[in-house]
Amino acid sequence: MLQAVLQHLEALVSFDTRNPPRAITTGGIFDYIRAQLPDFAVEVTDHGAGAVSLFAVRGQPKRLFNVHLDTVPSSPAWTADPLKLRVTEDRAIGLGACDIKGAAAALIAAAQATQGDAAFLLSSDEEANDPRCIAAFLARDHGFAEAIVAEPTQGQAVLAHRGISAVRMAFKGQAGHASAENALSLSALHNAMRWGTSALDYVQAQHHLRFGGLTGLRFNIGRVEGGIKANMIAPSAEVRFGFRPLPSQDMDALHATFRGFADADALAGYEETFRGPSLPSGDVARAEERRLAARDLADELGLPIGNAVDFWTEASLFSRAGFTALVYGPGDIAQAHTADEWVSLEQLHAYTQKVTQILGNPS
Repeated sequence: MLQAVLQHLEALVSFDTRNPPRAITTGGIFDYIRAQLPDFAVEVTDHGAGAVSLFAVRGQPKRLFNVHLDTVPSSPAWTADPLKLRVTEDRAIGLGACDIKGAAAALIAAAQATQGDAAFLLSSDEEANDPRCIAAFLARDHGFAEAIVAEPTQGQAVLAHRGISAVRMAFKGQAGHASAENALSLSALHNAMRWGTSALDYVQAQHHLRFGGLTGLRFNIGRVEGGIKANMIAPSAEVRFGFRPLPSQDMDALHATFRGFADADALAGYEETFRGPSLPSGDVARAEERRLAARDLADELGLPIGNAVDFWTEASLFSRAGFTALVYGPGDIAQAHTADEWVSLEQLHAYTQKVTQILGNPS
């Protein structure tokens, strides 16, 4: 069956689904997948801005498999064409092979080898922090209770991960000559840097926090822009930052803390540009209830249970909507988003066998 998976993966990798620019249509990769699932009822929906979903159902399943088909952009560091699959003795190399077209290829092969009830939701907007496809699906009357979301977890069921939030901050200053005595306080960039120092000190102080094997608060200042030249006081500045809290941390309280580090007179704007909940979602009691339900699902399906992870997945969106949700897929997250991205053939084969077993039984 591995050969069938690799044939599908070769086709899926060849379709350019880089995001950005997310120039993805309802044809191309979605036409290919539809053709491979002749015994499924298939619905392809364009949600705008390159966000396309394919919902395929056979029988009356209660469990949904979700995979995203979009990839990150390829870098100049690739040693060969990223859209042409290369297979060596132990790995398949190609853009999206690990994250996470390998799982999509395995689902197709497993579906073709079985006749049991099955449901797939394939989407193209995960890499842009713009989950229109999942949101639209969850808003409909779907009837599902369980979701298995494919991401690179080395063939282990992941029951918990961090939330994520991205923020744009704007600082204002007063333009003038850099020799002015009050340049230190008037500069928007200086105020932005003071904010950054306070934020970094705060994050360092959270290192002692723990949840399910995860430690501390993840934080990153990703971009700082502003000013005109070295001898002019910066009249404006912008900071883009993100943080990834533990499932036990209050996202809104963290925003209030980070915003509070800024000088109120210098702060021109604070905007959250993206938020993803943690897995499991909900308050502490509800989150633990959902984690235990996901553990029971993993045990029922015979999936080895792995540790909680630091990266975010759309499984949390299903959890927030009331699903019993877990993350399970082939590949190592260390290979995702890298040049010459690859997935282990051994893991790809094992994942395909397990999915085939699941689809072959009544769900």
